[in-house]
Amino acid sequence: MPPPAIPTFALYGEDAWASPAGFGHIETIAARSALHDWAIAPHRHDRAVQILLVREGPAEVTLDGALFALEGPAFLVVPTGAVHGFRFTAQSAGHVLTLGQAFIGRARAPHDALAALLTRGGHGPVAPGAAARATRLADEMIALDSAEPDLCEPGASQARGVANDPLFDALAEALVRALLTGRDALAVATAGDRRLAVFRHMVETHLAEHRPLEFYARSIGTTVRTLTRLTAAHLGHSPQALINRRLALEAQRLLRYTGASASSVAAELGFSDPSYFSRFYLRMTGRRPQDDRKDEDRNSATG
Repeated sequence: MPPPAIPTFALYGEDAWASPAGFGHIETIAARSALHDWAIAPHRHDRAVQILLVREGPAEVTLDGALFALEGPAFLVVPTGAVHGFRFTAQSAGHVLTLGQAFIGRARAPHDALAALLTRGGHGPVAPGAAARATRLADEMIALDSAEPDLCEPGASQARGVANDPLFDALAEALVRALLTGRDALAVATAGDRRLAVFRHMVETHLAEHRPLEFYARSIGTTVRTLTRLTAAHLGHSPQALINRRLALEAQRLLRYTGASASSVAAELGFSDPSYFSRFYLRMTGRRPQDDRKDEDRNSATG
């Protein structure tokens, strides 16, 4: 029996429809969280990046097992695939912006901090001026979003959104760049070469297939030596180390959020030998797989 899946949505609770390419959606924090007693249970988005903009009040965040608090004005960028959940209060105010993964392509140059932030994520306080600008942009996007026809399929939920709307995308880009204002670009800098963005995408697509490095090098039109040089220079690790870290992270997510057995997770991620998987996991995380299996009491505290 396959392990239970981590809940995956286009938008939280909206699992009856598929988001189209170029999808974008924005709503207030209260619009969805108030319907769920101000708690959004851990889940993930497999084809979208999400930006949480907290204008006022508190937000408790769980992100891939880490728990921390934000106090407005603050922001959080959740990269594609990251398991996250929120707990708000009635005093929490702000917006949640969801953007299709292709939005990362709006980066203007290889070293553009916009791509870095959306790829790796980040969080922190927002300066008052930048917060005010981000809020104005979010309000404009809310008005634009609500004017669009529904993207839902017949009989599906009534979430709205836009697809391939140049104005919405321009406003979204301006909002994300407002969050970068005054921040050290090096703090969020990552893949300094577009080929690395393709490498990351290929790793996500073929993660459980355990492809050789030659496969990834050919996919981006280069050699293993060049790929190794690029990842070392811009990401600080070898390609294989990055693949192993991503495998370990996915294994950790499945163990923590689904309660699947180590052998089930091993099979899900393409390990033919559960014992080898256990040794791999211990080497990568310093913990045994059974140490990270889902703890119902602990996870229920995050909503």
